[in-house]
Amino acid sequence: MSQFVAIRRELHKIPELGFQEVKTQRYLLDYLATLPQERLEIKTWRTGIFVKVRGISPTKTIGYRADIDGLPIQEETGVPYRSEHEGYMHACGHDFHMSIALGVLTHFAHQPIRDDLLFIFQPAEEGPGGALPMLESEIMKQWWPDMIVALHIAPEYPVGTIAAKQGLLFANTSELFIDLKGKGGHAAFPHLANDMVVAACSLVTQLQSVVARNVDPLDSAVITIGKITSGTVQNVIAERARLEGTIRTLSVESMQKVKARIEAIVHGVEIAYWCEATIDYGSMYHQVDNDEALTTEFMEFAEQLSNTKVVRCKAAMTGEDFGYMLAKIPGFMFWLGVNSPFGLHHAKLMPDERAIDFAISLLTAYFSWKGNN
Repeated sequence: MSQFVAIRRELHKIPELGFQEVKTQRYLLDYLATLPQERLEIKTWRTGIFVKVRGISPTKTIGYRADIDGLPIQEETGVPYRSEHEGYMHACGHDFHMSIALGVLTHFAHQPIRDDLLFIFQPAEEGPGGALPMLESEIMKQWWPDMIVALHIAPEYPVGTIAAKQGLLFANTSELFIDLKGKGGHAAFPHLANDMVVAACSLVTQLQSVVARNVDPLDSAVITIGKITSGTVQNVIAERARLEGTIRTLSVESMQKVKARIEAIVHGVEIAYWCEATIDYGSMYHQVDNDEALTTEFMEFAEQLSNTKVVRCKAAMTGEDFGYMLAKIPGFMFWLGVNSPFGLHHAKLMPDERAIDFAISLLTAYFSWKGNN
């Protein structure tokens, strides 16, 4: 087992939610302290970390971002290194992302290149969103990179494969929370109450018409209601209901149109069901829009490597707050094949750990080339 596979397993044991990554930050800092410090500058930001690796004769700064938070999912993999935090799991591959970043950082701490490198260990990617406030931090402004790169594991691709595309890669996303308040009552006297279970069910059905009837068929959008909470017992009419979901679009304009339509439908439900409704959009993520020239250059570089297969993929409805960084800094994100039978955010996600050393080798080669030219 390689050093960074072992590190991934240790990180896999301690998943933590956004801005609660205290153990994770401590683990990362303890590892960074073992590296040669001559060219390292390390600064913490909330539960995140900035690490600058000073180059020999820098002309630019190359940024690399790895997210560090986990998800509120009960792990079902059964592996010996499964999560020690009940109800939480690294089910989106951020343990992979961190161990890969540490591997690349370790190489350049020992063998610096001409240009500076900035490694960003970002908290709260899954929510409430760490990229935007980290981007606006004083540390980031001081160490502002000229370009920035990130990867995301892809269960559907085999190890040794990367997938990318110029332009839009990931969608605009927004959380969606809708609270309904009516009038509770006894199940035997429905005419004396305003039933929020009925209102919620009607609302979910109506929301499905937004994409079908209000979005250009040649565009793409998704509205998913993943959770409904209402009621207390079988013979009491529910006074409240809460719907939790997500919106995803491939353009900012479509996001605005979808939200306007949702608000109109919710207002209609208020009138039809004699209730009060509130909408909260929670965390909103900017689309991941890859720089055309840098993405092309990276893909052409990777295609020259004997152990790497490059796939030109389509845009996905996946959300990623790295999009905020790409909106301000030229760069790109790419998919890293990890060949898992279970997908992202699944309790049985089992990425192939061979992808870790492959990714470290790929990124080390790319940054060595890019940072010396």
